[in-house]
Amino acid sequence: MARLGIVHTPRGKIHTPAFMPVGTQATVKTLTPEEVKGLGAEIILSNTYHLYLRPGMEIIRAAGGLHSFMNWPGPILTDSGGFQVFSLSKLRKITDDGVYFRSHLDGSKHFIGPEESMEIQRILGSDIAMAFDECSPFPCSYEEALTGVERTTLWAERCLKAPHADGQVVFGIVQGSVYPELRARSAREITGLDFPGYAVGGLSVGEPKPIMYEILESTTPLLPENKPRYLMGVGTADCLWEGVARGIDMFDCVLPTRVARNGTALTWRGKVVVRNAEYADDFSPLEEGCGCYTCQHYSRAYLRHLFHAGEILGPRLLTIHNLHFTLRVMEKIRQSIRDDCFEEEKEAFFKQYEL
Repeated sequence: MARLGIVHTPRGKIHTPAFMPVGTQATVKTLTPEEVKGLGAEIILSNTYHLYLRPGMEIIRAAGGLHSFMNWPGPILTDSGGFQVFSLSKLRKITDDGVYFRSHLDGSKHFIGPEESMEIQRILGSDIAMAFDECSPFPCSYEEALTGVERTTLWAERCLKAPHADGQVVFGIVQGSVYPELRARSAREITGLDFPGYAVGGLSVGEPKPIMYEILESTTPLLPENKPRYLMGVGTADCLWEGVARGIDMFDCVLPTRVARNGTALTWRGKVVVRNAEYADDFSPLEEGCGCYTCQHYSRAYLRHLFHAGEILGPRLLTIHNLHFTLRVMEKIRQSIRDDCFEEEKEAFFKQYEL
């Protein structure tokens, strides 16, 4: 089901399949927007929940919106805040109206429902806003997942009716946990609302990868062929190939930047933990043949030294490499689809890649 596409936004085109670097708090950690763009990213993701709490909507409104505030000229997708409300807030109450919760920063009380999420995203001015949904945890019972599906549909209808920023579109989200019949019901109800694009949510939340792939295989064919399909929160290299094979067009994940800050590099052969003692006198680059700035100028030994010395340059250099690698994987995938050799390239990738 691998396919090529172009998503058109007021701030530029997104060539799919595409990976979106995550700028949770209006920054892709350790990098400037110019560096992120230079690595080849056409769109980034920012987080509604975190930006609502800090710096707050009045600051971003006064700055002229999120693009101006963070100096990112390209498209931005904002998630709805739903996942963070459910996963980060221990004290919360979910109702059909929305979610009452306490801030993970200072314990202050807040409420976000569909209209509130859309209003926050309207002020942010993102190009793609996500509908407010209920993300079921893994594991969860059938009854819990059913409640999440019903609430997600109810909220999706309200999100569409809420005011949006000029040029902003809203993507609907399919839920249903690991239950195929609930995924089918959610897909039927959400696509019936005729969103400009659709996301598969509630995966990569702890379930084994084979189950995630099974759910994708049964769910993706239920989504319209002429609209983008987005797999939320997934972005390891193996999942990029497997997701594209199952018809996914857009991905996001914090993993490339998060593991970089922990001293782990992503390569075509798997992970390299530069903190390890074996690299103390290894003066080769992270990956031979890699064209990124880090590999062109620095050795594994130097990178290991930076991490052991607590120097911030270490996380910066690994973030540059990891995003370069992830975006090159997407480039390779797109080229293989153009050349009609996706399956062959996918097989070649997994022959050398160690999970």
